[in-house]
Amino acid sequence: MWDTIKDIWYWLKDLISWKIAKRLILVFIALCMLYYPVGMFLINKVDADPGFGLEYTSKGSYAVAASIALIDREVKQHSWVSNDPIFKPGAMLDNMAHYQQGIIAAIARFSFELSDQLGRTRGSSSADPDLQEASGLLQYAGDIWWWEPSTSLMPVSTSEQQYIKAMEQLIVYNERLSRGNAVFEKRADNLLATLDRISLDLGTSSAAIDGYIKSGFGCVLDLNADDLFYTIKGQTYAYRLILKGLRKDFAEIIQSRDVGTTWDEMESSFDSIVAMDPLIVSNCAVDGFILQNHLASEGFYLLRARTQLKEITNILLK
Repeated sequence: MWDTIKDIWYWLKDLISWKIAKRLILVFIALCMLYYPVGMFLINKVDADPGFGLEYTSKGSYAVAASIALIDREVKQHSWVSNDPIFKPGAMLDNMAHYQQGIIAAIARFSFELSDQLGRTRGSSSADPDLQEASGLLQYAGDIWWWEPSTSLMPVSTSEQQYIKAMEQLIVYNERLSRGNAVFEKRADNLLATLDRISLDLGTSSAAIDGYIKSGFGCVLDLNADDLFYTIKGQTYAYRLILKGLRKDFAEIIQSRDVGTTWDEMESSFDSIVAMDPLIVSNCAVDGFILQNHLASEGFYLLRARTQLKEITNILLK
């Protein structure tokens, strides 16, 4: 009799333990199913605020200040998701990742011009060490996490760490500039060279769109069209804010050369790209009857902005 009671007791104990275990397993599965969508919802931020930085004033360079503000926002305030490993929700946010990388790529291009042209006296002086270091750091790939077994089994510097260091060097440079201890040559030829570099970069993006469309279209099923779309959107957004800063930096030249109206039109073209926010990026036929090609629409405004940049540089040449 006693053995029977013990057998029943152990059976009930195992049954209760199995029920608890099943509940724990179900709770774990439910949490896993919620982890990614909820995490993605909380993290996702394609921040294209057209008024960002308008309140910012600086005794240094406004364009450099815009670059600093963008790096700070995307890397420190927002979550940098381009290098998130698969176990983090941000790894699924490819649109945000490409948008952020487009922003950094534009700032990196601008940093070349700062180091090579704007930050030295007619190219005869040595490059500013802070600008040179910042430019190098901004070339760092955006998808490097702290452990990259393909290159090293030891921990490496993450993308965020490199970009924050670059931002700190730009801050030091701008503070030195505000005290008169650094160079920022506000000459027409420097503005022209900077606008030419931006124009060339936009031309490369335009060619990328053209090549992608010509290679074949997958319409709404094209899963890579959004990557290119958001990379270029991030690039043009960063250039829009940098150009806003350059307009303040070179206010006297822009006014004396009477390019204000053309500059307004150029800004409007950039704004048209930044404002594009399709639910699904489609790469349908450019002459499609129902569905449009968002890459072609983006490319149109990109070429328009580039043409207006060329108009401004032609005026500056005279």
